[in-house]
Amino acid sequence: MLKAVQILCCSSGLTRLTKTRNSSTVKLSTFSSSSSSSPRKTLCFNPTRMSSSSLPGSDPVPKSPTFVSGDVRKIKFCQWCGGPTKHEIPDGEEKLRAICTRCGKITYQNPKMVVGCLVEHEGKVLLCKRNIQPSHGLWTLPAGYLEVGESAAEGAMRETWEEAGAIVEVVSPFAQLDIPLIGQTYVIFLAKLKNLDFAPGPESLECRLFALDEIPFDSLAFSSIYVTLNLYLEDLRKGKVKFHYGTINKRPGSSPSDIRAFSLDYHLQP
Repeated sequence: MLKAVQILCCSSGLTRLTKTRNSSTVKLSTFSSSSSSSPRKTLCFNPTRMSSSSLPGSDPVPKSPTFVSGDVRKIKFCQWCGGPTKHEIPDGEEKLRAICTRCGKITYQNPKMVVGCLVEHEGKVLLCKRNIQPSHGLWTLPAGYLEVGESAAEGAMRETWEEAGAIVEVVSPFAQLDIPLIGQTYVIFLAKLKNLDFAPGPESLECRLFALDEIPFDSLAFSSIYVTLNLYLEDLRKGKVKFHYGTINKRPGSSPSDIRAFSLDYHLQP
């Protein structure tokens, strides 16, 4: 597990970002990458834009970059002293912030990290049917918010236990998918079942192992799960499972269950 977390830190750019000189083309329709003369795999400041509109039944998303932050104007009171807030751009900053008029403290909005497992077993993957909103009744990988005091891998295993009653062993990090519009980052790990004794938890209606050609792509809960499973299937077709990092640009106003309303910026060179 420690090795897996170390790989994640390096691959996700927590240690260093490198700007590449050559661009590559990736087609979302099959999630495949074009050949490149350079074997390096580095993070790229100029990502390849892939539109979900290349997928059957998907909705197009504007290809111009959109920078969205949390709605700071909804923050009316200070979280420390309860005083009323004003909304201004502090000196030396560029974004509108909620500033307490009583104690002067600034409220900063930070993304939440969602961690989960892509559980493999004899050519099948484990999915859970959600028993909660949003996306009630739709299928997802076992995943949820990381809690204070646990590593990403520990949180992913805990969520898998809570939602599927499954005891798993993390094998390696598989994907990091940032979703700026809703302030979330998904970190998904490949994992193996330690036994077949699993059952739905309170947040799941059902848990099943799906053969790869039976994955219910039309009934998935979120775009992040849709992207993750497509990346996984394409890796298997190529004969090598690797780490993926990208940004999912959700269409403003789309619902969480509108899984095809996005474009994907892919940040790793092939």
